[in-house]
Amino acid sequence: MGHELNVGIIGGGYAGMAAAAELTSRGIKVTVFESAKQLGGRARGVLHNDTQLDNGQHLLLGCYRETLRLIELVGGDIEKDFLCLPLQLDLHGQFSLKAPRLPAPLHLLVALLNAQGLTWAERMKAAGFMLKLQGMKFQLEQDKTVKELLVEFGQDADLSLKLWEPLCIAALNTPVHKASAQVLLNVLRDALNRKRADSDMLLPRIDFTALFPQRAADYVERHGGNVHLSCGVESIDPKQDGFELVTAESTHTFSHVICAAPPSVAAKLLRPLPEMNKTVLQIDALEQQPIYTVYLQYPANVRLPHPMIGLHQRFSQWLFDKGQIAAQHGLLAAVISAEGIHQELSQEVLAEKVIAELRDEFGIVARPDWFKVIAEKRATFCCSPNLNRPTQLTAIPNLLMAGDYTEGDYPATLEGAVLSGLRCAALCLPERK
Repeated sequence: MGHELNVGIIGGGYAGMAAAAELTSRGIKVTVFESAKQLGGRARGVLHNDTQLDNGQHLLLGCYRETLRLIELVGGDIEKDFLCLPLQLDLHGQFSLKAPRLPAPLHLLVALLNAQGLTWAERMKAAGFMLKLQGMKFQLEQDKTVKELLVEFGQDADLSLKLWEPLCIAALNTPVHKASAQVLLNVLRDALNRKRADSDMLLPRIDFTALFPQRAADYVERHGGNVHLSCGVESIDPKQDGFELVTAESTHTFSHVICAAPPSVAAKLLRPLPEMNKTVLQIDALEQQPIYTVYLQYPANVRLPHPMIGLHQRFSQWLFDKGQIAAQHGLLAAVISAEGIHQELSQEVLAEKVIAELRDEFGIVARPDWFKVIAEKRATFCCSPNLNRPTQLTAIPNLLMAGDYTEGDYPATLEGAVLSGLRCAALCLPERK
């Protein structure tokens, strides 16, 4: 191609903005089209009752190196932006595990051997399981479900319910009987096996739009690129030497296009292009999993024992105390990941169940001033074994796919989204061809 690189990016979520920031840092002009009024996609800020919420509580892990690198590239400050906690899993009154500040993976073995709420035999089994996984370099000969893996390695029911199931649902947003063991092992490998700090849990003090995508947009615009909000792309038209992207207002021409829209939107845009048939079929075959977040605004003096705490066999899986994390005192968030009976309840009934759980578990008798249930019905893909995910490279030269659902080691996480965006950015660069 004789003319200069000019990249059109469809979607201003974490994948699209990662690609935009990376290309901009390499001096390449980008234009981002986001159909919503704000950036962030499925990790975005939401304003409700003058309170800044997110459309779901995400947390980052210390091993999310690329996400953390890009946040700093576009002007963030990891120390200020996050509350950083060493790995700790606390199922209130049932189980607790806290990693000491020892080198990996010793910190985890010590944590497992000292875990509260397990018998000595269970702790030995859990530690033995981790040592065997290390011996296998966290690589299975054949993928299977997490449930099958747990049975195979003698992780009995109580141990699975208290330790491995909550980890699997938190990491993959997929129930153990459907979840890919290999993808869970990829996460365990990166979080638990390399450096102690990789397992740190990073809880953002600011909303997810402000944390990265908005800063990335400012960065792109400062360097001569464009970010258009409320401006969805209606069609991708391949031309002789590039692409035309058609929006409601106008038509733009690009040398490369990165489609970083959510799976359903991507499929709709690609369906008219016969060469993309295989990719569209792969996207259509992905099953989706929900995440529900119940926000409750209690009086400012209400607080939980930890910034983040789990509940055992309740509707609420993880509770976040936004007072301790983000100085939003009295604001609690209950997260319910993956499919389940909670989906059959009305939002009011679900909120009342959470209110009752907070009363029973922590003696919080005050009523919240308000609650807000945010149900992302298609929050993530169902991360099942041997899943055939669409690749970033497509059958049409210079048309690339990004998103947490595209091919990669990770489940639907912010780091997975960011890595896919970076891979697309690399594929746009001439020297990488």
